[in-house]
Order: sequence, then C-alpha cells, then structure tokens
Amino acid sequence: MGEDRSRSRREGTRKLALTPERFGEIRQPEEGYYILVPRVSSVRRRYIPMGFVPADWIASDAVLILPGADLSLFAVLTSRLHMVWVQAVAGRLKSDYRYSVSVVYNNFPFPSLTDEQQQRLAASGQCILDVRSHFTGSSLASLYDPGLMPEELAQAHRENDLLVEEIYGVDGWTEEEQLIELLRRFRERSAAGK
Repeated sequence: MGEDRSRSRREGTRKLALTPERFGEIRQPEEGYYILVPRVSSVRRRYIPMGFVPADWIASDAVLILPGADLSLFAVLTSRLHMVWVQAVAGRLKSDYRYSVSVVYNNFPFPSLTDEQQQRLAASGQCILDVRSHFTGSSLASLYDPGLMPEELAQAHRENDLLVEEIYGVDGWTEEEQLIELLRRFRERSAAGK
C-alpha cells in the first residue's frame, strides 16, 4: 500500500505513503449520527434502504453519507414522497437508481418544519429503526426486497408516508400530482435563490 502511494503523481497521496495503515481520506463525521445512502439501489424497491448509523461506522465508497443528520431527516428521506422525487430526477445505472447528493438530495424541496412536526417525524423515523432492529439477522437489502419485506416494516413505512404527505399537504394525492407539487416547490425555491 505504501509503495503504491509513493508512486502516485499526486503529492498528497505520496505523503500518505508515510502512514500506509491509515485511510487516505477520512470523511466520517467525528460524532453523532449520519444517514448512509447507497449510491445505487434497485428500481424494484419501494424505498431506498438507508441507514441511520453512528459516526464511528466506516462508510465505503459505495455509499453517500449525510453527516449531522437527525431522525426527522431520516423519516423524510425514507418516505415514499422522497421516492417519487428519486424516480423523477435520479440518474440510472442500467435501470437502477443512482442517488446523487448534488442532483437528488440538494434539489429536494424540504419543508420548513415546526417543532411539533420535527418531533413527529423523529418518532416515525425511530419507529422504522425499531422495527428493523427485530430483524438483526437480515441485511437492509433483504429487508427492502419487495418479496421479502416484513409486514411490520412495510406498516411502519406506510405510517411514515402518511405523516410526510400530511406535512407536505399532499395526502390523498396521486404520485403524479405529488411530483408536480414537488417540482413547483423546487422551482419556487430556485427562483428565491435558496
């Protein structure tokens, strides 16, 4: 490893040859939690299987991390409404979703939340995590496989979906109508320079 680094054209990489046992780039947050988002996720899934993990978990290059995250953000990102956005704007790798911070996350029109809404979302996000914890022998990939998803987890997501839709004021709308509203909010936010 040290020899590979010492032969690099990049000066910063050559300096890292002095400590070959250490990661070259540490992007982990130092404390708290982060949301772990797979860069690529199957289009068969109703939700992208995101993680809410402690800062000392090392993320691979196959995922994106959202440091300093809280459970209310996790609840919004693991909602069906967010998936409506993902389906419309995310890139593709073959036919699978390719999640991008710059295209998907940064452009998603997050709502301004009251303290009460934030608390309700946090409780909903925690509920999803609590249900997942009952299936310690299962990976997120299997838990979110459409044919294998446990009913308790599907129910926790349905309840989360209803809450997020209520907060956005789009409950009872079709996914097409929801997308039109998300795009309207995106344009409004862009016009305001936010």
